[in-house]
Amino acid sequence: MIQLPLSKLSHIGTTIFSQMTQLAHEHEAINLSQGFPDFMSDPELLGHAEYFIKKGFNQYAPMGGIIGLKEEIAKKIEHSHQAVYHPESEITITAGGTQAIFTAIATFIRKDDEVIIFEPAYDCYEPTVELFGGIVKRFEMQAPDYSIDWNAVKSLMSEKTRMVILNNPNNPSGRILKEHDLQELTALVKDTSILILSDEVYENIVFDCKQHLSICRYPELKERSLVVASFGKLFHVTGWKIGYCAAPKNLTDEFRKVHQFNVFSVNMPLQLALAEHMKNPDHYLYLNQFFQEKRDFLRQGVIQYAF
Repeated sequence: MIQLPLSKLSHIGTTIFSQMTQLAHEHEAINLSQGFPDFMSDPELLGHAEYFIKKGFNQYAPMGGIIGLKEEIAKKIEHSHQAVYHPESEITITAGGTQAIFTAIATFIRKDDEVIIFEPAYDCYEPTVELFGGIVKRFEMQAPDYSIDWNAVKSLMSEKTRMVILNNPNNPSGRILKEHDLQELTALVKDTSILILSDEVYENIVFDCKQHLSICRYPELKERSLVVASFGKLFHVTGWKIGYCAAPKNLTDEFRKVHQFNVFSVNMPLQLALAEHMKNPDHYLYLNQFFQEKRDFLRQGVIQYAF
C-alpha cells in the first residue's frame, strides 16, 4: 500500500452535518442538524429554471456570473443595506456560500496569518484557515445572550491578525450584531490591514421586527470586507448550491483569481432563473415573516410538550 503524505487536516473527520443526517436516517428521526426545508420552493422559480433549461442555456456561464443576476443582487443590497456594489466588478456568483467562504480564505490567508472567529461557528471556518497555514484565534460567545466583549476580542489581535470572520445573523445562537457591535469593530480595525469575512447567509431570517445590519452599511468596514450570501437559504433551494460574494473591486479581483481555478463558473440555467425571480422583490421581502410564523409554531409546540 502506498504511503500517503502527512494529512493536512489529520484531526478532521466527516462534517458533523453528515454524521447527524446519517443518524437521523438510521433512527427515522427529525433532522434538525442541517437546513433541509420541508416545503416546496416557489413554483414560479422552478418554472423559470425549467424554461431556461429547455431553451438550451446549459453551457458554461461567465466566470464571475451572469450580469443579469449580479444586477439584481446589487439592487437587493442597495435596497436592503443602502450600499452600492458594481455588478460586473464587485459581485461574484459562487457555488454556494461555503465555496465563497473557502475561496475568500484561500485567497488572503497565508502561513502563520491569524484569523479571529466567534464561536459557536460554522464548522468550515477553522479547517479552511488551517488548510492554508493560518492560525485560528477563538472568541467564545456565552449563553444566554451571546454578547461580544470587544475588549476581549482586542486582546486576541496582534500584528499577525489578517482576518476576522463573522456569522451575522449567527447560526446556531441566532444572535444578530447591533449598532454598537459594528461601531466597536470599526474602531478595532481602523488603521490596520485586517480583512473581514462576513457570512450573512441568514440575513433574511430575522424575527420580532429586529433588523439585520450588514457589514456593508458601514463604509469603513465595507472597504475591507467580503460579504457572503446564499440563494439556498434565500429561496429554499439548498441543493442548487448557488451563492455570491460582494466585495470592493480590489478584493474581488484577487478573489476571482482563486475562484476561477476552484469552480470557474456556476450553473447557468439556475442563475438565469434566479435573476428572473429576483425582479420581483416581494419574493424575498416577505421571508422574515414567513420564517417567524414557523418559528412561533415550533416554539409553541415545544412549550406545550415541555410543560
